[in-house]
Amino acid sequence: MAERRRYLSVRGGEWAFAVVGLPLAVLGGVYALAVLYAGTLLSLTVFGLPFAAAGLMGARGLGALHRRLVGRLLGEHVEAPVRPRRPTGAVARGRALLTDPIAWRSLLYLVLRLPLGVLGFAAAVAVPLGCGWLIGFPLWGRLLEPGPGPAAWLDAASVLVGLVVLSAVPGAVRVLSGANRRLARLLLGPARSQRRVRELETARATLLAQNNDELRRLERDLHDGTQARLVALAITLSLAEDALAPGTGPDLARLRTLVERARGQTDDTVTELRRLTRGIHPVALDGGLDEALPGLTATSPVPVALRLNLPERPDPVVERALYFCAAELLTNIAKHSDARSADLEVSATGGRVRLSVRDDGRGGAALGIGTGLTGLAERLAAVDGALRIDSPPGGPTVVTAELPARL
Repeated sequence: MAERRRYLSVRGGEWAFAVVGLPLAVLGGVYALAVLYAGTLLSLTVFGLPFAAAGLMGARGLGALHRRLVGRLLGEHVEAPVRPRRPTGAVARGRALLTDPIAWRSLLYLVLRLPLGVLGFAAAVAVPLGCGWLIGFPLWGRLLEPGPGPAAWLDAASVLVGLVVLSAVPGAVRVLSGANRRLARLLLGPARSQRRVRELETARATLLAQNNDELRRLERDLHDGTQARLVALAITLSLAEDALAPGTGPDLARLRTLVERARGQTDDTVTELRRLTRGIHPVALDGGLDEALPGLTATSPVPVALRLNLPERPDPVVERALYFCAAELLTNIAKHSDARSADLEVSATGGRVRLSVRDDGRGGAALGIGTGLTGLAERLAAVDGALRIDSPPGGPTVVTAELPARL
């Protein structure tokens, strides 16, 4: 029943896109074909390149209109591509338009959108009207031709065919809406190189912000913690120096108390410094992930089964990212999953390193819920990595991080 309801559930926006989108599809398709046809004819003349540049600029504008329509009616958010460069000079501007990949992809979208628009309108309007005529065929026959009607089997077949075809209309509208979503994602969004540049810029900005926050935290901890401990140690040593005053003779009991206090303050300061430096570079990583991860899993409150397959050590930056990724995921399991056991697997094949963490907890983990997984995904993106999460309600949860072994 659930599958049937999902099959029949067609959103109003999908029907509206099939109906309203036809005029835009015809306009865009005719425009694109006219640009291609006229551009080909004029290619041997002096007007060919200027006409093609103007046509591509118009195609980019029509693509933006279609992108907004897809987002409004189909609910498919397509990221807007970067604005085209506008160099000075007519020749330079024309060259930029002619070499703009977004404009060419928009032109291709307009060509492919034309048959999809016609099919969508037919599925949403023409086919239901035809089915209504078939279902009402016995009535139309009686009204239009009084007297003995056609054979009864013909009436029954007409109604049956109309009902069968009408039942396929929602599925056809859904399939065509999905095709329009995929086409818009493929051709109306940023080019792959532009998307990659934008991802790297976002990752760089995130890393700079994280590093700035980390430096501020270290500065605050050093000022409020370590510096205060060192000041207290200096005061204790000053008091010990006073206890050794030659005028009255050394106060051995007081001196012993002050020395013991200074030793305790020194130990606390060393512990504090170790805690601060552990977040900068874990000492366990000096021996590689083969030595660092067993120690990390051993301290987890949830029992963790570890499997390692690392024929060679990745780059230090990749090792550090993987270590903190494993630490963050194990911390999340202990805090939020209610899991009884977990598996951590790290393997390297084909120049890529994959870290997978699985737990038998309650599931429901996703990007955007809290800041832990989102920040982790941004940190991995900065080193050309990716984070995938499979966590249905009720579990199990599988989080996979994949990075290049060499940067």
